[in-house]
Amino acid sequence: MITDTHTHLDHPSFEGERDDIVRRANEAGVTRIINIGCNRETIPTTLALAETYDCVEAVVGWHPQDAYDFKPEDLDYIEHLARTHPKVVALGEMGLDYYWDTTPKDVQHRAFREQIRLARKLGMPIVIHNRDAHADVVAILREEKAYDVGGVMHCFSGSWETAQLCLDMNFYLSFGGPVTFKNAKQPKEVLARTPIERLLVETDAPYLTPHPYRGKRNETGYVRLVAETAAEIKGMTLEQFAAQTTANAANVFRPKQERGREADK
Repeated sequence: MITDTHTHLDHPSFEGERDDIVRRANEAGVTRIINIGCNRETIPTTLALAETYDCVEAVVGWHPQDAYDFKPEDLDYIEHLARTHPKVVALGEMGLDYYWDTTPKDVQHRAFREQIRLARKLGMPIVIHNRDAHADVVAILREEKAYDVGGVMHCFSGSWETAQLCLDMNFYLSFGGPVTFKNAKQPKEVLARTPIERLLVETDAPYLTPHPYRGKRNETGYVRLVAETAAEIKGMTLEQFAAQTTANAANVFRPKQERGREADK
């Protein structure tokens, strides 16, 4: 019983294989798959997956690399889906990406802030993309009172000091394939120090493939490999770790009925 909290099963590299990939994931013990739709192209394909497979749920939002194209009508579209689609469980992935020089920082900041405000309005958790932007991500989360809704720090790669700031703001830390790499000293140390009640696992498939398949295409069933490594780091059995992180995912990604009650308050 494992939840892959972040995957891109709608990626073109999976075309024609999705039934087999979902089947392999289920055989590996993956009972819940959170697929991310993060621009005009991937939101509809993510929703289609959620409507096709019982075990797949959807997150919708706008990726920072696409923030330049983020229009007011896109924010309205996301709000409409969050309010009406039964399998939309969070907003994202949103955040900042300073690694790729594709979108000006001020444009990324605007899209990020607008989505946080929408999440607070709806009472929904958020999924955060943070690449080489730790200080600004933390600052914006704090300034926009993101701790009111919390959410997930996707594929966390920061220091323990950054991790503490995120934990204090009601966020869970999610770890993926990199934590299985032999030279991944910092991710292993941060995972070891993070309370088990605030840990999640993911694949980010088709990216960030865990050992021993590093360099090949990732798929959601490989989240079991991440969970095995993480369980070993935490001194737990795989069964104990999987049960706890699946419960954690259930706390973050709540049913539509629950968030509807909160949004109406």
